[in-house]
Amino acid sequence: MRVFNFAPGPSALPEEVLKQAQADLLNYKGCGFSVMEMSHRSKPYMEINLEAENLLRELMNIPQNYDVIFVQGGASTQFEAVPLNIHDFGKADYVVTGNFAKKAYKEACKYGDMSIAASSEDKNFTYIPENLSFRSDIDYVHITTNNTIFGTRFRNIPKSVAPIVADMSSNILSEKINIEDFGVIYAGAQKNLGPAGVTVVIVRNDLSNKADKLCPTMLKWATQIKEKSLYNTPPCWSTYIMSLVLRWVKNLGGIEYIQKVNEEKAELLYTFIDNSDFYTNNVEKNYRSMMNVPFVTPSPELDEKFISEASLQGLRQLKGHRLVGGMRASIYNAMPIEGVKKLVEFMQQFELQNK
Repeated sequence: MRVFNFAPGPSALPEEVLKQAQADLLNYKGCGFSVMEMSHRSKPYMEINLEAENLLRELMNIPQNYDVIFVQGGASTQFEAVPLNIHDFGKADYVVTGNFAKKAYKEACKYGDMSIAASSEDKNFTYIPENLSFRSDIDYVHITTNNTIFGTRFRNIPKSVAPIVADMSSNILSEKINIEDFGVIYAGAQKNLGPAGVTVVIVRNDLSNKADKLCPTMLKWATQIKEKSLYNTPPCWSTYIMSLVLRWVKNLGGIEYIQKVNEEKAELLYTFIDNSDFYTNNVEKNYRSMMNVPFVTPSPELDEKFISEASLQGLRQLKGHRLVGGMRASIYNAMPIEGVKKLVEFMQQFELQNK
């Protein structure tokens, strides 16, 4: 029996995608073998790779002066790839709004003069700093657009003379964005794009040839751009599943449709929490994530009971991150609104039984 999977990542995949992958598993389009067994130099795989890029470009309206590459190592590898690839001054400003933003800053500090332009750590990352100012002689400004652990998101992208670099791992493809607001976007696939293993990097052309001489070949964006993401053996299966997810989004009606559903899901859950005197979400309302909703009951003991009983009802992987505690419902694109409705119904019953 399929359950409603609220995992923060690797997260739920659309059932339609899983069924297509199942149908193709042993014999992909008459090849006689699986994509997992396929040479990345073969025509069938090169078509998969190209389709994934073309679909992403179409769905996100990516201009032609941006390159799209698929790399390995997760978004965490890009914490170091970014300062090594954009390296004119060896200086950058970071906005620290959560655990992953903090890690990105710490990794970058190895490679130059990195500064924290603003941080929300003073209030346990429950808001997004505004009215930001940045140094004039920097290579880039780094932000994390959605914070998986703490449940916040940027509603407005900062303005800067230097290019904005965004880790968009947990909200890419969830709502419309203007690509030209960014110099670089990177995202691990395992939340909205597909399974773990492939990372998307979208790079404006003028930023792909600024790598420091010490940048490893495998981390150079220019290397992967030149070889169309096929410099070395790529994560073929992950890219294939991503292509199916992108096709699924397109068939539903694109990002406009997905955004509308995501807004409905988030509104349903937040409205219930706000009208309850039993559950609490500590994030300032203006900065709440549409993708990750942390909440707590009146006590840690009740939190544990909630998680256990929810699991028995087919509501799985709701345990919050250790830095926050309580529960967290990750309601990415693949989570149907029926799953959120069932969660809210359970929350209502649990509250009545445990007040």
